[in-house]
Amino acid sequence: MSRRPKPFSSKPDLMALKIETFSSLKGGNSFFKAVTHPAVADQTARLIQRLAEAPSVAIYDPLGFATGFAALRDLSATRIGGVFVQAVTDLGQERLGLATQPVTDLARSNADLVFVAAFDAERLIQQIAHLLPPGAEVTSLDALRLEADLVTNPRSYLDPLNFATNFAFFRDRDGSHTRIVTANYWSNYGAKQTSLALTLFDAAGQVLARWREPLAPGQSAVVIDSRTVRARFDLPAFEGQLFIHAIGGAGHDVVKYALDTFEEDGPSLSCTHDANAWPADFYAGLPAPRADERVVLWVQNSLPIAIPAGGIALNLMGHNEVVTFDDEVAPFATVPLDVASLLPDARWPQQIEIAAGKYVVRPRYEVTRAGRTRVAHPNVERTDLKPDPRIAELGPLFGKGFILPAPILPPGQWSSHVLPTPMALTQATLPVEATLYDPAGRAIGTHRFGSLGRHESVALELDGLLAGGGDLPWGHVELTYDFAAGKEVDGWLHALFRYQDRASGHAAETSFGAHIFNTVLTYKDEPQSYAGRPPGLSTRLFLRLGQAPLDTICHLVYPASTPWHPLSQTDLALLDATGREVARRRVEIPCGGSLFWRYHETFPADERTAAGPEAYVVIRDTTCRLFGYHGLAGAGGRFSLDHMFGF
Repeated sequence: MSRRPKPFSSKPDLMALKIETFSSLKGGNSFFKAVTHPAVADQTARLIQRLAEAPSVAIYDPLGFATGFAALRDLSATRIGGVFVQAVTDLGQERLGLATQPVTDLARSNADLVFVAAFDAERLIQQIAHLLPPGAEVTSLDALRLEADLVTNPRSYLDPLNFATNFAFFRDRDGSHTRIVTANYWSNYGAKQTSLALTLFDAAGQVLARWREPLAPGQSAVVIDSRTVRARFDLPAFEGQLFIHAIGGAGHDVVKYALDTFEEDGPSLSCTHDANAWPADFYAGLPAPRADERVVLWVQNSLPIAIPAGGIALNLMGHNEVVTFDDEVAPFATVPLDVASLLPDARWPQQIEIAAGKYVVRPRYEVTRAGRTRVAHPNVERTDLKPDPRIAELGPLFGKGFILPAPILPPGQWSSHVLPTPMALTQATLPVEATLYDPAGRAIGTHRFGSLGRHESVALELDGLLAGGGDLPWGHVELTYDFAAGKEVDGWLHALFRYQDRASGHAAETSFGAHIFNTVLTYKDEPQSYAGRPPGLSTRLFLRLGQAPLDTICHLVYPASTPWHPLSQTDLALLDATGREVARRRVEIPCGGSLFWRYHETFPADERTAAGPEAYVVIRDTTCRLFGYHGLAGAGGRFSLDHMFGF
């Protein structure tokens, strides 16, 4: 490792890739996914070789893709004679170390090969046919196209639906297993024939298996169990990642899933969810270990190029010292990084930032304590935010404004803890308060954190605030901005929520960010909508169910920035593996309140048997937006918890 006295919060250039992967305005970058897809490795190698063998290459870059392509592929052996552009506003820019020239000067380059840095390049090539140097050959990024049966929309190659992909932490070894569960939610948007193309990488980044999984029609269940995969392909123990590509989808270009990590005969159990499909510069909210814990950050390279030594770095939140991980990580490889090896003095409740350089999608971390492990994830730390003074003025229209809701699990069994986590490089302070509510939505306690400095990691145990709540069966906590303590806020309020079984010591944790909830007024993209324009005022949540002997727990919160409908009209629909409804329950949650429920208590044995082992529940409400958390619970005090996803 190496230490650099360099401010972490000033966008440090720590070998970060110079390519856009995601924009908060435009969404995911399909070009990035197209040129890094694992299935185009051979085509890419042939293109790079062809470029290297040409005596002279001219690059025509009408769409601005050349720089990003060069960041991801080694063009050092390519003899580039010039970079040419179409837009006169792009003239004179530096690209690949050269000043851009007008494409009308292309013939003067005398290039032997013209490389058009674009997909669907036929029309672009036709437009410049008369400008090509005499005898020059032409190639383009179309040389990297996926096989036709992997493309959903062949008419527009960079359509996001062509790259509905994601990665998943996936292992099967030493009695530890993983299970991915989702549903064919694309069918809700008109998809007829959807399938998954799957690639399993081992720890070294080598392909262990490739296969296709056709999805049954309708809203059918999708289950990928590491034990089944290992047996199907007769694999040795593995610990790596699964690349998932949905083909033939509609409506959503993101592969969403729940991921359970468990031991069949041991105490460990945890759950998390999809990884976000676009690598980011920074992640935050990685907790430092307690004195009796080990925290491992799983560095899973999401790219077909190596992460260079020093390409990953950690920093204690609010401190100005960057500690680099000085091991190279091979393409698509998985490497455990023990946080203590870089930050030996870091202790809970301190938290850690990750400089990831756009090499990894949202990573997983694993906490080991007293023989029990749990897996969770940090979150994307934004680089594009700045304080928004208007948020502090929204009160008369938006009431509570931005709310971050989280469960208070039944206090007789579990303790609940809250740790606010800065989640943008510009967040120097975080003025925040926590308010506790009983199931009916009545406030029973408040804690004002004040204006937390970036270096201040303050964990709040909720037991002290629950003393006045009487015999509370469950409840929830809402984090909101405390404008009396400060007004420099940006709407990107995050926190980590940790829960511990009082008898076994088993713990689970989850983290998320705030939104405006349940008001017809809108501010920018809030209240957030699953699909379409805001406001999002309805609920469709996916609840995967545990297999026997595990039960499923679910905590639904009805947060409201301003008063909304007094009671929710929430349907819990139990579906079998084919998507057929087996049973339904209607529950009513008071506005501002919450509901904690268990699968085995809500649906009797005969209905559970009829639904089968791959059943799931869809939580639907057309009257309000709920926020949900789900987990599994078993004997010996083991349990898991994470927030749910909607579609």
